[in-house]
Amino acid sequence: MPKKYGVKEKDLVVTHVVNMVLTGKLRSGDRLDRNEIAQELGLSRVPVQEAVVQLEHDGILSTRYHRGAYVERFDESAVREHHELYGLLSGLASGRAAVASDPTVIAELDGEVAQMRGGRDAKQFDAHARRFRATVNGEYAGPRLQAAIESSQTFIPHSFWQTYALHRDTLLPSYEAELTAIGDNDVEGARSACLQRSELMAEILLTELVRRGVLHPSH
Repeated sequence: MPKKYGVKEKDLVVTHVVNMVLTGKLRSGDRLDRNEIAQELGLSRVPVQEAVVQLEHDGILSTRYHRGAYVERFDESAVREHHELYGLLSGLASGRAAVASDPTVIAELDGEVAQMRGGRDAKQFDAHARRFRATVNGEYAGPRLQAAIESSQTFIPHSFWQTYALHRDTLLPSYEAELTAIGDNDVEGARSACLQRSELMAEILLTELVRRGVLHPSH
């Protein structure tokens, strides 16, 4: 596999392992073959081990002494939990943005939402949505919260949202609601918009995972 310049080797491994879980190539309880991954990606075992440490921290893998790394439980509840954490943690930063209601920040967020409204390309929408979040998090999330938000996104695949045809129509209203709440000093409204959006994202991803045969439909 050709290397992607500007991307850490550890992050390449993390993305690869998560993609294997999301496509059903790795399932709950499966043992991770570190040598096979290193060979497949053309990397040494060092970034693979670094990725295992991060994935264990993120709740994707668990390690057993002298036995290796194994995929943690991956089912509907695990997907929902990752999204719920993401919504709650993002909501903390958004709530702080609502308390501050800084006109400069609001203008920047408004510009991103305007770009979201104006185009229907999923990849472009995703780029502006990520800039919206980066603005809120950059201003109102400290290093610990930033790290927690990043960790909670492990099972929120950017590649899926960049190609999801209904990305704009489905998620734009939640960004508009969050922006309005921030401008109105509505802390609970800003937090609620983040949580509702993450719940909706979980539903959409779960539907896709069932369609792929990775997960079974809930009864």
